Amino acid sequence: MQTLLPEPVRRLAAWCVVALLVAGVAAVGVWLVVELKTAVTPVLLALLGTALLGPLHRRLVRMKVNRSVAAALTCVAVVVVIGGATYIVVSALIDSGDQIVDSLRRAGRDLAERFGAAGTSLDDLAKNSKELLGRFGGTAASGVISGLSVVGEVIAASVLALLLMFFFLRDSHKAAGLLRSLAPGSTGDAAEAMGRRAFGAVEGFMRGTTLIALIDAVCITVGLLILRVPGAVGLGALVFVTAYIPYLGAFLSGTVAVLVALADRGFVIALWALGVVIAVQVLEGHVLQPVIQSRTVQMHPAVVMVAITAGASVAGILGMLVSVPLTAAAFGVIGELRSRYSADAGSGDSSGSGGGSDSGEGPGSDPGSGSGADDA
Repeated sequence: MQTLLPEPVRRLAAWCVVALLVAGVAAVGVWLVVELKTAVTPVLLALLGTALLGPLHRRLVRMKVNRSVAAALTCVAVVVVIGGATYIVVSALIDSGDQIVDSLRRAGRDLAERFGAAGTSLDDLAKNSKELLGRFGGTAASGVISGLSVVGEVIAASVLALLLMFFFLRDSHKAAGLLRSLAPGSTGDAAEAMGRRAFGAVEGFMRGTTLIALIDAVCITVGLLILRVPGAVGLGALVFVTAYIPYLGAFLSGTVAVLVALADRGFVIALWALGVVIAVQVLEGHVLQPVIQSRTVQMHPAVVMVAITAGASVAGILGMLVSVPLTAAAFGVIGELRSRYSADAGSGDSSGSGGGSDSGEGPGSDPGSGSGADDA
């Protein structure tokens, strides 16, 4: 049978089999994640929190603070920061929510005057929202128990994620040994190097995205305050929250800000608000991301959009939030494998007898390959 097929066809068939096997394993993995989402969600949130606050824990450890105490203090800092940020964001959105909704309604009327039916439908949707809610109030009331159940699940997942983050931080120095113990045969070095590279990518993404989101929110808030756009603080809070969804979040928050400016301050101020949003996005794309995230895995925007779409189809908003850092981790692992195999091939070609001694000094021992080495 082999003689009936030429060599290129056999190679193509072999690669197709490999692709099918990888796709099958990935599909089974996604199915398991969806089925076990109650347990997987806290683990993912804890890993993201560990990646974001790992530097604080390491700093405390370097200051001779006990690892358990340092992990506890870091978790307390998480509660304080997230609680304070949530309070600021929610209060800002509540205080300016009516203004934003009214502005969107006026924007709908303006669009109706300029573009006819499309704007009328937008205005009708905003004006009749209360009637729609009242009409379906019975259905909403019947789902109160399920709503309370969802709230309970969210609280339980948050508490579990906080506890897991404490243990991840406290025992982060044992992660390399655990990977080595789980790796089969002599693949311990490769497993440790891939773990360090993957966690370093997630750590860099989380820290860089948080800093960029803060800068974007501050810049847009200041610009909207100068333009005297109503609800500027709430719109800035919306920019910060949606910044964790790359590209799509900036588009949505920027669109809302421009519509609010159009409704309350007119066409000219809306153009200025659009200019502010575009200027901030240009600053982010050409200055902030290259400088802040230069040490992380760089991904093409098309890859990011596909990852966000896939995450949304699998797990909704949570999937959109975690899909990009998980993709960054996957790219980190692929980069480590590629550099390791290329180094092994180069050492094998340069010297037939001495190649084995050089392969141990590959990317696994490169200090630059593990920016999150202590927490890998």
